[in-house]
Amino acid sequence: MKKAALHNLGCKVNAYELEAMQQQLEAGGYEIVPFEDRADVYIINTCTVTNIADRKSRQMLHRARKCNPDAVVVAAGCYVQAAEEDLKKDKTVDIVIGNNQKGKLLELLDEYMDGKGGGEAVLDIGHASSYESMRITRTSEHTRAFIKIQDGCNQFCSYCIIPYARGRIRSREAEDVLEEVAGLAAGGLKEAVLTGIHLSSYGADRQEENGLLELVMRLQEVEGIERIRLGSLEPRIITEEFVRSLSGLSKFCPHFHLSLQSGCNETLKRMNRHYTTGEYYEKCCLIRESFDHPAITTDVIAGFPGETEEEFEETLAFVKKVQFYEMHVFKYSRRKGTLAAKMEEQVPEQKKQERSRRLIDLAHDMSQDFRRYYIGRETQVLLEEPVTAAGERFLAGYNKEYVRCAFRAGTENTLISGTPAALTEDGLLLCENAAACS
Repeated sequence: MKKAALHNLGCKVNAYELEAMQQQLEAGGYEIVPFEDRADVYIINTCTVTNIADRKSRQMLHRARKCNPDAVVVAAGCYVQAAEEDLKKDKTVDIVIGNNQKGKLLELLDEYMDGKGGGEAVLDIGHASSYESMRITRTSEHTRAFIKIQDGCNQFCSYCIIPYARGRIRSREAEDVLEEVAGLAAGGLKEAVLTGIHLSSYGADRQEENGLLELVMRLQEVEGIERIRLGSLEPRIITEEFVRSLSGLSKFCPHFHLSLQSGCNETLKRMNRHYTTGEYYEKCCLIRESFDHPAITTDVIAGFPGETEEEFEETLAFVKKVQFYEMHVFKYSRRKGTLAAKMEEQVPEQKKQERSRRLIDLAHDMSQDFRRYYIGRETQVLLEEPVTAAGERFLAGYNKEYVRCAFRAGTENTLISGTPAALTEDGLLLCENAAACS
């Protein structure tokens, strides 16, 4: 039996695709082994979101070759799309597979090993118009699964290479999504997280005005699924109809990750983001009008080209005004091939570091405040895994707002309710009065 090892770099969409590729290999008779082991085939699902991601992708490909010089090394994904010609010249790599072609992995491997070619499958991704059908039949996380429903992006933010690596928006058929989720639920899955490269665009390529909302409403009816969660959203999708409809669904989790990137309108213009801070704040207010204590999380870039001290202070003030549950902070990384990389007034690394630190400190304080709200209030948690806290053993999981909670008793992959009594330094809520949910 041939052995295969896989490694993923990058986002949740990449992770889903790697899991689907792994299941292809297993169906084809391969034994899956840890990446450090000697394997016959190594598959690296690459990332190209930053120059650092490019470097990590190359490092993992070279590491695979060192693990077994005689193995077949496969480079797949976004870095392949961005650096196809370079990879074709790289003797480390035997097979290159671009995006929208990962479903051909087994076929390409068979052809390559039979000496019939099979060394390349890379589309002109900018002209890809159909969604590549991939699905998983089980998930490594028994409680929660990320379900890819969309690919591509039409936004062309000035700092981002992804539209060039993933192509234009393409949506998965709703029936296919529902069948996959129903199959996973039959195997015990409790929570489905919908994800995509630009999730808010789901259905737009088919002129569906409310494609994402309609899909969530249909998932509400899938037997066995207890929770439905959404991945990252653009602010424009938040309308009164959208949030009110979601608030009427018992399985929907009020956890909204709304990309911000900057709290300064001038910086947003340079980023080619299609909203103002005023519009963004209105969306947050709409969410809070429909849900009691919704989790609103975001991403912020520190030190974007041209960001002055005054602009950074505007971002800091806006973030305080919104009061996010969690905020992922990134120092701006100059990405070759993007408009922002050519901009003048690049911010010095020391300045980016200082601004990033201030945002991270603020994010920590806001996050702890959001968590403290639950102390003394009953909350429902989907238990996932054992943890140790304060020298004791607990079972931990997340409530609907994605706050991590822990109980002294319970069973994995079950819903339990209880009252948080204390908050640990690392943000874990310790709960009492546990009771199973019917």
